[in-house]
Amino acid sequence: MKTKITLLSFLFFIFSGLTLSASNESDLYYGKKKIQVSASQSDAEIYVNGKMIGKGSARVIVPKDDCVTVTAKKIGYLKEQIEFCHQKGMAKPPKTHYFEMKNDDAFDASVQTDIANVDIEIPVNSLSRDKAWKLINQIVLNYIDVIEMTDKETGYLRTAWSLQTFKQNTIRTRIIVKESSINPLAFKVKLISEESGEAMTSVKSDHLYKEWDRVLRSYNNTISEFQAQIK
Repeated sequence: MKTKITLLSFLFFIFSGLTLSASNESDLYYGKKKIQVSASQSDAEIYVNGKMIGKGSARVIVPKDDCVTVTAKKIGYLKEQIEFCHQKGMAKPPKTHYFEMKNDDAFDASVQTDIANVDIEIPVNSLSRDKAWKLINQIVLNYIDVIEMTDKETGYLRTAWSLQTFKQNTIRTRIIVKESSINPLAFKVKLISEESGEAMTSVKSDHLYKEWDRVLRSYNNTISEFQAQIK
């Protein structure tokens, strides 16, 4: 009799453990919503709350009483972003979501280059210093018509920032020229190109800008023009 009771107790313990385990597992997934997201670009990176979870398509989990931000990114295309919430009183998240990627207008208006944000030396072999300085000013004004600072004696020139805003970016550009050598005569030209990553950023918000490895097409020939004319 004792053996039967012990066996029944053991079976009851096992059954209770399985039930508890199943209940815990149910609690773990209870209330979560699954959304299948995809993008028109098969290699677009899909992020959830800043963490990449796939490319082109991915399954997004929205916990109960919570929200998640889903983002699709690809170089050359505008960032697409949406928030899904699974909370009481709010519309339930959809089962699927599709990102239609659009061309990045800042990317299309620019070219990648290795001459941005670096000093390019321009040797002067045949021109006098006065003629070279005058020609430098003329070339600069062809691209940016506001000179913020100029000092002929030290051979230093800096333009004001030229600003151009796009749908999801703001680009600012300036030219700096400085005399690097007297004998032989040479100047260094620097084409500075910076981006903020946001639209309508003030030109004065220096902390929001960072160097951009691209230049707007309107400035693409700046350095080559210096090299061709200053000799």
